[in-house]
Amino acid sequence: MNQLIRRDPIDDFFRGFLVRPVDVGGGDTPEMKIDVKEEEKQYLIHAEIPGVNRDDIHVHIEGAVVSISAERRQEKNVKEGERVLRTERYFGKVARSFQLAQEVDEAQSAAKYTNGVLELTLPKKVAAQAKRLVIQ
Repeated sequence: MNQLIRRDPIDDFFRGFLVRPVDVGGGDTPEMKIDVKEEEKQYLIHAEIPGVNRDDIHVHIEGAVVSISAERRQEKNVKEGERVLRTERYFGKVARSFQLAQEVDEAQSAAKYTNGVLELTLPKKVAAQAKRLVIQ
């Protein structure tokens, strides 16, 4: 039985001439894993961002859209006479955006970063009540 193999010439080109990270079980870039919980008056978000300094994490809220970005910086600790044979730790930026069902009150929102986990408490914005006009 013959098996057809699909080839992508552009992918083959980039594989041959550009250096790409080797996949060793995970992806070539880390994923930011998040949990989103909804309560009656607020959303609770937990995002795993290990190995990042608190100052390198940025949270942006616009209406119901929440964006989280972080950057892990590489440390240059190579001593004289020392050779790095392999490094698997990721250094660079990671970002995640998602939309919630209801708008968030940015002024009342809070963030806490402990042991590599970012915890966001995002209160829901109170919906404006519809007002009925009396016609005179």
